Amino acid sequence: MQPRTTSYATLKGTRQDTIMTTTIGIDIGSGAVKSVLFRVDGGKQDWLAKRCERIRRRDPLTLAKEGFDAVLADSGLAANDIDYIATTGEGENVKFATGHFYSMTTHARGGVFLQPGISAVVDVGALNGRAIYVDERGKVLSYKMTSQCASGSGQFLENIARYLGVAVEEIGPLSQQSQNPEKVSSICAVLAETDVINMVSRGIATPDILKGIHLSMASRIVKLLKVTGIKTGTALLTGGLALDSGLLAAIQEEMVNEKVNVKAVSHPDSIYAGAIGAALWGAFRHEKLAELQGRAAA
Repeated sequence: MQPRTTSYATLKGTRQDTIMTTTIGIDIGSGAVKSVLFRVDGGKQDWLAKRCERIRRRDPLTLAKEGFDAVLADSGLAANDIDYIATTGEGENVKFATGHFYSMTTHARGGVFLQPGISAVVDVGALNGRAIYVDERGKVLSYKMTSQCASGSGQFLENIARYLGVAVEEIGPLSQQSQNPEKVSSICAVLAETDVINMVSRGIATPDILKGIHLSMASRIVKLLKVTGIKTGTALLTGGLALDSGLLAAIQEEMVNEKVNVKAVSHPDSIYAGAIGAALWGAFRHEKLAELQGRAAA
């Protein structure tokens, strides 16, 4: 990938007296392991490499090591060139990591890197969704999560697509072809799947089923956003479903229906938000540790 540069002052304020730090961020989610490599030098953040591997019943810790090796190879660096290895998500058991960060804060920080000026991050993962209200530096102001049983998750949508015989990449385009969406009312994933089976038996078209599911998910996401306190601005979708064009369209539609003056957007690299945030937090922590060591030696 081509290096991506942004101002470090965007996330840390106006300080420029920083040291050059090379970090790797690893985000182990329920559906995929994401790895990124950054070099932070003074007021610049250079994104040097990235890797995403779907878990698909493989060992996430093995994939974390493979991702680590891959971003090193892609950037032409060696392991001893890395100052800090930061994990997030389910990555607290990665033995070669330097430190671990809470995923709420890493998605917030990564979201602001990808889309400066946002007011919220909506992380829609394999098992749940959450809305995070942030300030311009990526600080979490408030948040709200769906319940573990909620049908508004990536795993639920993949299960439905499999039942309908639809490839994951077809879900968004098919949903947007819907003329008469059939909304799923149940919050429980098991009952919602029963609803879908009944829809198929009634002859409901696949695009209408998918759009109905998207609208149900979008309704819950918009309600989460409202609870966080956000009233205006832009919300960036992150996580595994961030590039689902049908879900994004449904969220935009629900924003209008609920009279929420927030613009929902996505980014081609939204799935890396957690890993990006981990890498940037790792750079920040490494700098602070270096400052403390310098003072102790003085």
